[in-house]
Amino acid sequence: MYTASVPGFIQGLQNLAHVLRKGEAHAQAHEYAPEALLQARLAPDMLPLVRQVQIATDMVKNGAARLAGIEPPAFADDETDFAQLYARLDRAIAFLRSLSPEQVDGSEARDIQLKFGPRTLEFKGQDYLVGFVYPNFYFHASIAYAVLRKSGVRLGKLDYMGADIER
Repeated sequence: MYTASVPGFIQGLQNLAHVLRKGEAHAQAHEYAPEALLQARLAPDMLPLVRQVQIATDMVKNGAARLAGIEPPAFADDETDFAQLYARLDRAIAFLRSLSPEQVDGSEARDIQLKFGPRTLEFKGQDYLVGFVYPNFYFHASIAYAVLRKSGVRLGKLDYMGADIER
């Protein structure tokens, strides 16, 4: 499970940081406050870019922690600029790198419970990873990309996929 999740989560967060850097550079090049992008959204009833990044980050750090059978680290959702978002991404990547394969491997059958108010979702580790963490992470990362793209940032599929990122 480790090799099926943690390295991909790290790459996904690095790709998200790359897309955000392009957004920040776009705003600077067009002489408007980059922070204006953080409140951009695809539709009035959707969450803004900053929240999309926060949720994407939470998905992978919390998901990996639950698979490892440890308490997920808590991150305050208080970012107001790009530097703070990059720091959040870096903290999540550092946490993921702190996990060993031994902590995550063998978690396919681990019981995972998520509480949402009065509702509890129950999963086995494999189903949690494939049916909850992956779709939620990629949804929010894709929405972040789409918000930037709609805002005029020149992005392509290779930016999202990380093909031109130095690792």
